[in-house]
Amino acid sequence: MLSFMGKYVRIVDAVNYRMGRIMMYFIFVMVAILLWSSISKTFFLPSLWTLEIAQFAMVAYYVLGGPYSMQQGSHVRMDLFYGAWSDKKKAQIDAITVLFLIFYLGVMLYGAYDSTSYSFQYGERSPTAWRPYLWPIKVIMCFGIFMMLLQSISELFKDIATLKGVDL
Repeated sequence: MLSFMGKYVRIVDAVNYRMGRIMMYFIFVMVAILLWSSISKTFFLPSLWTLEIAQFAMVAYYVLGGPYSMQQGSHVRMDLFYGAWSDKKKAQIDAITVLFLIFYLGVMLYGAYDSTSYSFQYGERSPTAWRPYLWPIKVIMCFGIFMMLLQSISELFKDIATLKGVDL
């Protein structure tokens, strides 16, 4: 069982690490889009697409960078008690709380899949003047939530290994 957990952790961590490193640079994409928006509003006719594309880029940045953030332990955590605990105590608490996260992400993935299939089926578009199709960003959201779910399971496996005294 530990060999399966080790392989799973290595594969999921490697994929999410690479994806996170790529998504780090998406902040520059958003800056470029918003810079173009400012320039076009100042000197030309304002572009209809810039604000919505910036929002879509932010969603992609957030949901695809989330698993990397979780992997690196750089998400927000209340450290009032946690910092003073031993590694085993941290692993115990993390193993319990990650189960709630896995449940939450499962519900989120179910809803995201349902929303994405609706978007495909009915050709759902944004209600703005530009009216882009919404399925591309919904597919990205489904993929990001799925990768976060996989990373959560990886973190659970790491906590179990810590409790057993094994290093993955």
